[in-house]
Amino acid sequence: MSKFINKLFYFLVVTGFSVMAQNTEIQYLSGTGYQDTKVWEFKISDGRKSGEWSTINVPSVWEQEGFGKYQYGIRFYGKPFPEGIADEVGEYKYKFTVPKSWENKRVKIVFDGSMTDTKVRINGRSTSDDEHQGAFYRFKYEITDLLKFGKENVLDVTVSKESKNASVNLAERRADYWNFGGIFRPVFLEALPASHIDYTSLRAEADGTFEANIFLGNGALNLRAEATVFDEKGNKIGETLQGFIIGGGDKIHLSGNFKNVKQWTAETPNLYKVGIKLFKDKTLLHEITETIGFRTIEIRKGDGIYVNGQRVLMKGVNRHSFWPESGRTLNKELNYADVRLIKEMNMNAVRLSHYPPDPDFLKACDELGLYVMDELGGWHGHYDDAVGKKLVKEMVTRDLNHPSIIFWSNGNEGGWNTNLDNQFDIWDLQKRPVLHPQQEHNGVETMHYRSYGETLEYFRDDNIFMPTEYLHGLYDGGHGAGFDDYWEVMRKHPRSGGGYLWVFADEGIARTDQDGKIDNQGNYGADGIVGPHHEKEGSFFTVKEVWSPIMIMNPSKLEKDFNGVFKIENRYDFTNTERCKFEWELVKFISPLKGKSDRKAISKGTVKAPSISPHSKGELNINLPNNWQDADVLYVKVTNENGHELWTWDYTWDKPTEIKQTVLGTIDLKETAESFTVTANKTIVKIDKASGKLVEVQQDGKIISLANGPKIMMARRGDRTLDGTVNPEFLKGEDRIYKEFSCWDEEVNCSENLLNISAKKVNGSVIIEANYHGILQKVVWTIDADGLIQLDYEYEYNGVVDLAGVYFEYPEDKMQSKKWLGDGPYRVWQNRLKGTTLGIWENDYNDPIPGESFNYPEFKGYFNNWKWAEFKTAEGEIYIENVDTNTYLGVYAPRDGRDALLYTIPNTGIAVLDVIPPARNKVNATDLIGPSSQPKWLNGLQKRSIYLKFSK
Repeated sequence: MSKFINKLFYFLVVTGFSVMAQNTEIQYLSGTGYQDTKVWEFKISDGRKSGEWSTINVPSVWEQEGFGKYQYGIRFYGKPFPEGIADEVGEYKYKFTVPKSWENKRVKIVFDGSMTDTKVRINGRSTSDDEHQGAFYRFKYEITDLLKFGKENVLDVTVSKESKNASVNLAERRADYWNFGGIFRPVFLEALPASHIDYTSLRAEADGTFEANIFLGNGALNLRAEATVFDEKGNKIGETLQGFIIGGGDKIHLSGNFKNVKQWTAETPNLYKVGIKLFKDKTLLHEITETIGFRTIEIRKGDGIYVNGQRVLMKGVNRHSFWPESGRTLNKELNYADVRLIKEMNMNAVRLSHYPPDPDFLKACDELGLYVMDELGGWHGHYDDAVGKKLVKEMVTRDLNHPSIIFWSNGNEGGWNTNLDNQFDIWDLQKRPVLHPQQEHNGVETMHYRSYGETLEYFRDDNIFMPTEYLHGLYDGGHGAGFDDYWEVMRKHPRSGGGYLWVFADEGIARTDQDGKIDNQGNYGADGIVGPHHEKEGSFFTVKEVWSPIMIMNPSKLEKDFNGVFKIENRYDFTNTERCKFEWELVKFISPLKGKSDRKAISKGTVKAPSISPHSKGELNINLPNNWQDADVLYVKVTNENGHELWTWDYTWDKPTEIKQTVLGTIDLKETAESFTVTANKTIVKIDKASGKLVEVQQDGKIISLANGPKIMMARRGDRTLDGTVNPEFLKGEDRIYKEFSCWDEEVNCSENLLNISAKKVNGSVIIEANYHGILQKVVWTIDADGLIQLDYEYEYNGVVDLAGVYFEYPEDKMQSKKWLGDGPYRVWQNRLKGTTLGIWENDYNDPIPGESFNYPEFKGYFNNWKWAEFKTAEGEIYIENVDTNTYLGVYAPRDGRDALLYTIPNTGIAVLDVIPPARNKVNATDLIGPSSQPKWLNGLQKRSIYLKFSK
């Protein structure tokens, strides 16, 4: 019976029901968020639809409702009151009724976020002598004496997009993000008992220590508070704790200890509920419920960041509160979706740049498990002391009981008012560490966007190094490019704290003045690992693989005597591998030359997970069938205890392949002064005698415009010397341009100087051989009677290159789709090879503009570990099979954004490449982001072979 009573009480507390109705009652005046709004009357002073009263949805940013003017903050950087700024003022009006039963309550109006200066009136009377200044903070006013209970009331709110306070503008409105206007988070009423709990500050430590400061709405005499803790099933744990006010005061303190608690971490987000009651003698006055997690946070100077006594690295990302259709107005579903997507990348941390988020986001971090850095606004500029102290209080008192929050951040990149550093502890019983992003503070150096070499240097300091922004992810650069190099240094260094990538999602707004076109403000907002609508870019999967907490360390190429034993590293901090699940699958691929391309599973199974403790190594034994080498690939997938994939690895082995088959039929060779023409079945191939190049293909009487190949491609970065170093005298921007060259002397075209060419029939095939002087040295065409073409070529270049191989021209306007067997489905860069999986992939032609269109995976680019590729065109199908899988498949040239800040690469049509370029990021050129980003040195003769086949 006692368990039933406990669970009933837990239900009543959690759901807000109370027999005595002494809980806080809530009445929403607005909706709860995006897609749940209420209509208010509205008038705006300037911009679209200005000057006349109409209506608006609340909450919302008014730009997305068709009002005012769009404004990106950095345009007016450093200027508190500049000319030309969008400074609309919005007037809101809403009529509402409160219950007659609230007459004996104290009623407060609560704004969860309003941008920015906000003046509130009820029934024509002001709720405060001052406007609230600061956009991203919960503020409230008591309005009991202003209300008509049981009758209609009128709410008037005036919101200014720009603040009268210069420091607010410099901290919030001159930053590298969109400035919006309006009441963008919910507005609601709280009805409270006359004596009530205003807020609580709780401390729940990993060892079960519990402490609470219970702040009262006003001073009171001789009150008692109780705190009862319940687990996730509603069972009471330990004893109810009590605290008292003897005499008068506005705070009750209580403390105790609970045994055998489950600790909260990002891996094990164990939560408890605390029912807190306020009594006068035996009369219950007020009751609330808080959510807690037992965990302990420490910064050990010169050592690391510790959670529950375990050193932890932040595998984190920066995150804006943003959605294209609604700006900064979100809802529960969008907030939880963000956390799930961050967790999907095997991240454990998030920095809330550059302002506090919606409460629902923090709830999701508590429940799903992320370490949170909660940030006071400030972007190069900072709040003054008076405003800043108020906003610190508002931020901390709203958020302080979330176990997910382990750091407070006092502004960003110089946006710190150091006079506010001591304000956080005033309100936070846990006294969490306060950090200064891009500055050392409290023993943590957080400098942004260091090069790889600078990162090594920062680790030589005595402080913990934890960059709160690094690898700026503009377009398709940044996050994954060089990321593995950075992380290997960060995870191995004894003074590393991990770091936070910039940034989670593109901040592209769907412009209501441009028919919903996504606007990233050029290159400013296009920094995400995912697109505006969370479209996954290639780096999403690179990050996921590199940050997988379970790693299989075997090489991707298995030996013939492989015995099924895989070496495992458990990189979890708190989780044993026995809580994970391992699955394997053997797959055989069918080439289009041997029928319809297909993926055929031969056998699969699950394996009992080994017991490997966190930060330890062990083995996984898979009992493979005797015929496992008949397959083409072995997949090994690991999932966590919730069934979510951490990563899937693929393994191959040396295996002879027979592309050519015995062919019956006739083949014809014709020679003219200009060319050799070979007719084989329904395929006609013309080779130019002056160049040795393929100049024309006909299939079934129709021309397929694959031509002018194989053509040598050699290119270097525009500022690179012949020694591979960077010439500091080159113009800025040359590091983004990859220039094609032909030989040791770029003024002399010596790459394709034909020495001789010959053709002959041999055993039912035609062989055409061309020999050259220069980089390209030999090309041999072997054409069989069925139309299969073997191309063998040789070239030699000794020196540094960023792009090298051969290619054929084919018009993009005739390209329709490609299907290939290789690593995919995303393209790779030289410094971003992780994040792909061997398989048969397919996608239609696309040519997106980075930052403006978001079609993923991209059709163009470089593809690794490829076996064959089939291109469907308007003229027919082109099939290429690769003999040497160490080469890359090149498909035209990757396209940069409209301002070409990352790269300009020569178009290589359809290519077979030995060297592909790395990708840079917005801040650092390729040479500066690690070993895998360095130029390649080619040495000696390169011999390669591919097969070509055409069909209609």
